Amino acid sequence: MAPEVILAMDEGQYDGKVDVWSLGITSIELAERKPPLFNMNAMSALYHIAQNESPILQSNHWSDSFRNFVDSCLQKIPQDRPTSDVLLNHRFLCRERPMTVVMDLIARTKDAVRELDNLQYRKMKKILFHETQQNGPVSEGGDDEEVEQYLLRTGTVNSMESSQSVPSMSISASSQSSSVNSLVDASDDSSNEMAMMQEGEHTVTSNSSIIHRPTGQDNIYDDPYQPEMEQPQVPSAGRRRAYYRNRDHFATIRTASLVTRQIQEHEQGSALREQMSGYKRMRRQHQKQLMGLENKLKAEMDEHQLKLDKELENQRNSFSTEADKLSKKHQAILEKETKAALAEEKKFQQHILGQQKKELTSLLESQKRQYRQRKDQLKEELNENQSTPKREKQEWLIRQKECLQQMQAEEEASLLRRQRQYYELQCRQYKRKMLLARHNLEQDLLREDLNKKQTQKDLECAMLLRHHESTQELEFRQLGSVQRTRADLIRTQHQTELTNQMEYNKRREQELRQKHTVEVRQQPKSLKTKELQIKRQFQETCKIQTRQYKALRNHLLESTPKSDHKAVLKRLKEEQTRKLAILAEQYDHSINDMLSTQALRLDETQEAEYQVLRMQLQQELELLNAYQSKIKIHTDTQHEREVKDLEQRVSIRRALLEQRIEEEMLSLQNERSERIRTLLERQAHEIEAFDSESMRLGFSNMALSGIPAEAYNQGYPTPSPSSGSSGWPSRPVPRSGSHWSHSVQNSVSTPSWRSQNHGGGAFSRAESVASSHGLGRDSEMYKSGSRGHSSSSSSSSHPSHHPSHHHHHH
Repeated sequence: MAPEVILAMDEGQYDGKVDVWSLGITSIELAERKPPLFNMNAMSALYHIAQNESPILQSNHWSDSFRNFVDSCLQKIPQDRPTSDVLLNHRFLCRERPMTVVMDLIARTKDAVRELDNLQYRKMKKILFHETQQNGPVSEGGDDEEVEQYLLRTGTVNSMESSQSVPSMSISASSQSSSVNSLVDASDDSSNEMAMMQEGEHTVTSNSSIIHRPTGQDNIYDDPYQPEMEQPQVPSAGRRRAYYRNRDHFATIRTASLVTRQIQEHEQGSALREQMSGYKRMRRQHQKQLMGLENKLKAEMDEHQLKLDKELENQRNSFSTEADKLSKKHQAILEKETKAALAEEKKFQQHILGQQKKELTSLLESQKRQYRQRKDQLKEELNENQSTPKREKQEWLIRQKECLQQMQAEEEASLLRRQRQYYELQCRQYKRKMLLARHNLEQDLLREDLNKKQTQKDLECAMLLRHHESTQELEFRQLGSVQRTRADLIRTQHQTELTNQMEYNKRREQELRQKHTVEVRQQPKSLKTKELQIKRQFQETCKIQTRQYKALRNHLLESTPKSDHKAVLKRLKEEQTRKLAILAEQYDHSINDMLSTQALRLDETQEAEYQVLRMQLQQELELLNAYQSKIKIHTDTQHEREVKDLEQRVSIRRALLEQRIEEEMLSLQNERSERIRTLLERQAHEIEAFDSESMRLGFSNMALSGIPAEAYNQGYPTPSPSSGSSGWPSRPVPRSGSHWSHSVQNSVSTPSWRSQNHGGGAFSRAESVASSHGLGRDSEMYKSGSRGHSSSSSSSSHPSHHPSHHHHHH
């Protein structure tokens, strides 16, 4: 397994280069007959791969190109490891090689097997020959020797050792013994040697688990510590071979203890497999849990987004409804104002006509009075002057009357003419003033409309920013919860690994203790055997001594007179007793010596084994800790990276949102300026058209704008009393005198992210007048609108416009 697979078990982030690693490991296994870390506990091997350097070829006799190939495959950092395409061009794969290479390998292997088989056969023949030479009851020493030979040859793995290296369980026979299996098929019963060899030689055929063992060694598998057990003795080699042949039919029968041990070994293997699959299950479960959490959070995020979108949509809908209402309201106000203006104009005209009618009537009455007075005066004058003839008087009176009537008619005509001029001028002035009032109203309504739009846009932007904040908060909360969960799962995983490692360590120590206990328990038996050996030796000595004693006694008795026989016998007896006592002492000494040596050796061996195991387990634990800390660092780095990524994403999103808001604000600003410019231009054109029409009708601008300009600031002016009328019917103009402003003053504060100050002040009247159709010359946007409405003559300029435009966009 490649290191990145082990380190990324929780994320699953790795690519096809893991197979390149596997190829490298397989190359080592093919070259050196077993893979690296073969005898290590499975979990420890995992930590080892993740922690330590890559494995290498152990032997020196491999070519440089092969070494380089294996090293390339086993680069620990995936980025340094070549791809399969690159490896296909490696010199190890591109070099020339003979076509017969596979056949050569097969032939070489066959030769090796044949040689090994010949060696075994010769050994066996020697033993058989040795046995037949003895031709009688097989001595114990011979048996012992045979058993030792047997153990050496078969390379039997004892139960305690095998349980330590679990992976090699299935191959408890050595390669020597299994190589002989190739001869089993060709069993030739007629050949005594062959039959013997088949039985005595191979121990375990791992495929079928058939156990063949030499006759007396029932205990070889159960008790490897007592190889010199007493055996049932087979009298001759011939009978022994017959026994083997008969037993051949029962080759599959195994002792209960052997079966028990196999079951134990199988269970141990199963436990390990179970532990590994337990890890897999746990990891899968953890991944499933993480995926479940991520899906849940994704759903939560989707729901959140949906809610925000709905909120925004509702706000936009309500805003558009409000805008519609406002435009309808403005439409209604304009219509109402237009109707009211028409009605008032009629009233105004009737008022002036009424006044003029009264004026005319009073003139006519005064003329009549004057006429009567003049007539009376003339009559008196005529009466005074008696000399003039009556006819002349009459004519003169008629002439005077006609003159007076003509004068009066002229006076009346001039009054009517004056009245008509005054009426038309007043109507024109009134119309112009009504037009300006309408313009004011339009400006006010536009201002209200634009301010409403600005407010709505500000609210929408505030909502967007609020949405951004809440989304950001949710994202960070979700990331935190995912990372917390991941950290908890890794903690659980590491705890499980530690617990299992501890259990494994405990089990290994327990197994070693059991092995030592068995050794100690077995010791008396093997000691007994050795004691028996010594006993036999002393028995032999005693027998020899007894024989010598008898011979000496007979000799002495023959050579001494009968009278001394008693004393001689007594002396001999004493001497014999003394010698036997010395022997007994020696015997005791030998036994004690042997016992103490054996016990000491056993203790030392056991202590050394225990120390080695302790060190090994300590190393494995350290490996696990290093591996876990590496995983932890890896996870922490990943978490930091995720947080940084999220922060970056959020800041980019924020910047984009602000940019969008800025653009929308700018476009709103431009739209606002454009609408104001359009309105002012249209109004200026209307005024200009009205004035040019007035000029055509013969009214001078001075006459039309003769009314004091200040009066325009507050609604309709009252004409001066000299105009001969009793006053204007006055009507207030809505919001007259206010000025353009781009922010809704005193209602919504300008948001912090809007850098420009959009507020505009009013022009003073003097500035307004000076800017000849003031559309704000200083404002770049309105340069197009400020083309000169004034001609070179002072009479054609329109100062009358300026009072109405005393509020301009700054």
